Amino acid sequence: MTDLITVDSIAAYLTLSAMEIVLGLDNIIFITILVGKLPPREREKARSLGIGLALVTRLGLLLSLKWLMGLTEAWITVAGHPFSGRDLILIGGGLFLVAKATLEIHDKVEGGAAKPTAVKRGGMASLVFQIALIDIVFSIDSVITAVGMSSSLPVMVAAIVTSVIVMLVSASAIGRFVDQHPTIKLLALSFLVLIGVMLVAEGTGRHVEKGYVYFAMAFSVLVEMLNMRFRARTTGKG
Repeated sequence: MTDLITVDSIAAYLTLSAMEIVLGLDNIIFITILVGKLPPREREKARSLGIGLALVTRLGLLLSLKWLMGLTEAWITVAGHPFSGRDLILIGGGLFLVAKATLEIHDKVEGGAAKPTAVKRGGMASLVFQIALIDIVFSIDSVITAVGMSSSLPVMVAAIVTSVIVMLVSASAIGRFVDQHPTIKLLALSFLVLIGVMLVAEGTGRHVEKGYVYFAMAFSVLVEMLNMRFRARTTGKG
C-alpha cells in the first residue's frame, strides 16, 4: 500500500483527475440537455442515473484493458485506410452527437416552448438508453487517455472515481444554470456539435486538440456572461 503513495503516483493522480474532469464536461452537458426535457421532479434521478452509468462504463472498460486495447487494432480497411474498433465507435458516437444536438437546436429555435412532458411518451428508459450509448463513446476516450497517462491501475481507478464524483456534485448546478439561460443552452448544444465533429475527425485519423474547442467554448461562455450582466444592469436602470 505504501508503494502506491509516492510523489509520482500522487502527481499522476492529480494530473489524471484534472484531465478526466475536463473530459467529463462533454458528458455533463449531454446529460443536462437530455434530462432538461423531463418533468422537473424526474431530472435529478435521471441525471444521477446517467452519471452513475458513466462510472460503471469507465470502470468496466478499465478492468477490461486487454479487450480495450484490442479496439485500437485495425478491424476493417476502407479505401486503403484502416479503421479500428475505437475509430468506428468514435465515428458512430460523433455522428449521433451531431444529429442529436442539431435536432435539439432546431427544436429550441423553431419548435417553440419546450415540452418536458413530451418525453414521457418514450419514458425515461429512452433517455437512459441514449445516455448509456454516449457514455460508451466518452468512456472509451476517457479510459484510453487514462491508460496513456498512467500504468498504475489503482491510480487510474482513483482518478476516474474522483472525476465522476465531481461530475455528480456539479451536474445539478450546471443543469439549473443551463435551463435558466436559453442562450447558454444553445451554446452548450453548439459545443456538442463541435465535439461530435471532433469525434468523427478523430475516428478518421485526423487528430484535433480538444483544448482548442474548450477554449472557444469558454470564450463564448465568458462573452455571454458579460452580455447577461450588461442586460441585467440595463434592465435594472430601466
